[in-house]
Amino acid sequence: MSASRLLLDCLSRPLRIDWKCAVLHLPCPRGCSLMISGDGNFHIGDKVVYPNHGVGVIEQISSRTIGETVEKFYLLKIKANSLKVMVPFHNVNTVGLRRVVKNGEIQKIVDFLTDGECDNNADWKYRFKENSERMRTGSLLEVSAVLKGLLLLNQSKPLSFREKKMLERARYLLVSELAMAKNCEEILIEEMLSKALSKSKLRFPEASDFVA
Repeated sequence: MSASRLLLDCLSRPLRIDWKCAVLHLPCPRGCSLMISGDGNFHIGDKVVYPNHGVGVIEQISSRTIGETVEKFYLLKIKANSLKVMVPFHNVNTVGLRRVVKNGEIQKIVDFLTDGECDNNADWKYRFKENSERMRTGSLLEVSAVLKGLLLLNQSKPLSFREKKMLERARYLLVSELAMAKNCEEILIEEMLSKALSKSKLRFPEASDFVA
C-alpha cells in the first residue's frame, strides 16, 4: 500500500481516546498514530529527575506500535548534557523517575547537612558499594548523605579517585536539582549548602576543586 493510501486509511478510521492516559491516537493496523500531550502522572514541560543523571524536562509524550501493542513513553532532555532519554510509561517506577523536590524536602536536606549524622564503612569496597546504591535510589536526601559522608572522610585522608568523582557527582546532583526546584541561580544554592555544612565544620566543595 502506498504512503498516501495508508495515511488516508488511518484518517478514515474513527478517533479513539484512551482517557486513562489522556492520550489521543488514531488506531491503525500498520502502526500509524498521532499523539497529543498529557497523561495522569507527568506532562510536557514537567521538571523531573532521572536518578543518577540529574534534572531534566519532559519534552514529548509519544507512542510506538509493535504488533497489536501500543507502547507509550516520555522523551526527556537531561539538563547537564542535553542527552535525550526515552522512558516507557511502564518503566517509570522501575527507573525511579520523579518530580523535583519540594520545599519540605529541601528543608530536610538542609537540616541533615547542618547536623545530621553520617556513618562511613571503614572498608573502601563496602563503602563505595553502599554509596553507589544510595546514588542510584534517586533520593536527594541519600545523595546529600553521600556528599556529607565523603566530606567527613576527606578530613582524615584524601579521597580515592573514584570517591572524588562520586563526590563531584553528588555535588552536581544536589546543586542542579535544588536550583531548579527553587527556580534560582546555582550560586545561591551553593551558598545555602555551604552555610549548612559550615555548622558541621565542613567545607562545601567548589566546582573548581574537581578540575584536573
